[in-house]
Amino acid sequence: MSINQLIGRDEGKTLEFKRDLSSPRNILKTLTAFANTAGGVLLIGIEDVTKNVLGLENLLDEEERLCSLIADSIEPRLAPNVELIAWQDKTLLAVEVYPSGSRPHWLKREGPMQGVYVRLGSTNRQADADLIQELRRSALGAAFDEQSLPEMEIDDLDFPGAVACFSRHRKLLKKDLETLRLVIKHQGRLVPTVGGFLLFGKERAAVFPDAWIQCGRFIGKSKSRIFDHAEIYDHLPVAVERVMDFLKKHAMRGADLSQLHRRDVWSIPLAILREAVVNAVVHADYSQKGAPIRISFFDDRIEIENPGILLPGLTFDDIRQGVSKLRNRVIARVFREIDLIEQWGSGILRIFEEAQQLGLPEPQMVEIGMRVRFIVYLAQPLALNGTSSLPLSKTEPTEQVTEQVTEQVQRLLLCLQRQPLAVREIMQSLKLNHRPTLLYDYLKPAIDGGLVEMTQPDSPKSPTQKYRLTKKGKRLANGT
Repeated sequence: MSINQLIGRDEGKTLEFKRDLSSPRNILKTLTAFANTAGGVLLIGIEDVTKNVLGLENLLDEEERLCSLIADSIEPRLAPNVELIAWQDKTLLAVEVYPSGSRPHWLKREGPMQGVYVRLGSTNRQADADLIQELRRSALGAAFDEQSLPEMEIDDLDFPGAVACFSRHRKLLKKDLETLRLVIKHQGRLVPTVGGFLLFGKERAAVFPDAWIQCGRFIGKSKSRIFDHAEIYDHLPVAVERVMDFLKKHAMRGADLSQLHRRDVWSIPLAILREAVVNAVVHADYSQKGAPIRISFFDDRIEIENPGILLPGLTFDDIRQGVSKLRNRVIARVFREIDLIEQWGSGILRIFEEAQQLGLPEPQMVEIGMRVRFIVYLAQPLALNGTSSLPLSKTEPTEQVTEQVTEQVQRLLLCLQRQPLAVREIMQSLKLNHRPTLLYDYLKPAIDGGLVEMTQPDSPKSPTQKYRLTKKGKRLANGT
């Protein structure tokens, strides 16, 4: 990026301006924070508020002083790229720092526990002990959820609960627990991993008291008045569905009758919200204390917030381009196995594409404190009585709409009435854009109700897999 482009930008996660070297500690904090997070560029000789380019005098002396400060004040040793840059009739000092593989770096004077800083937005924040450990793990390529819990036993996992979560995809066997790294060997015996226990631990709250999801429906556009709340402690795959149930509870539903098949119309973008919730669960930093995942439903937006800043080397611009880094490999692997996620990095891309297709304001991603917040804006304000302040297009009165799952199952039965169909064929027939919507809102309740079955039950992921009506499903589809 050119100097003109940098000066035209605002300060942020990877860019900061300084007038001069009169506050060396703040400069050193910034460079340390850059190295510990996503890298960045520090331009010296520019006022940080007005962005007036002042330039520097005694350039060679200032450059030497800065290099000495960096060498003497930061551990482990940091070697950024420092150079003089001419801009019009001024000369600036530019310091470019890359994400470091030796993180965490710290200020020598403050020590390795008090002198570690990370970059959040345009500010530097002191890292606590948990975040310092996370920085060390990321530098080593280790994942918190792959660590063992040697004080636990394999029987501390809810195996039947895990089997139930996998039941629609394949039969889960005891030996699969090790393949999925839900358990690993420790001193000759199998013990749960952190990820295995977070996913399916019988007493998860006793070991990870903050690994739960807090949902709230607020009156208006702030948290000053709460209308309803829920605390969700289910196994993580099930918890995603409980969150969606809570959101649907406070949404408005109508029906589009303009097509051959009836289509449910919701006042909230369910496909976008499901992706955002799954993303929060998969990427949460469960090592943080006192920080559950939070879902806040306001009249004009829904915020999904998970503990943990972006992983080092990652920015929101990277995420928008589909770049993905896994914080929790065990959880992500299981979620992919049960089709809660498809491929790494694709979920965020689908969210932005879907928002654009629906004509919604672009979702926002921000770092707040030591948390990542994803904001989904609604097309129109939604009142707490279940109605929108503006009418939904192509809808009929809410009281004429039958129970939502039954409607979706009925549509699926009619779709399969003539012949078995593959997932893609069903989606085309039902005019669905997202596979998870089909799986969890159509196929799952139909299969659980004994109305639909797989043509190849032993090969749930076969590319030739199709779904067909059972005898019970045929009777219901024919109205008998």
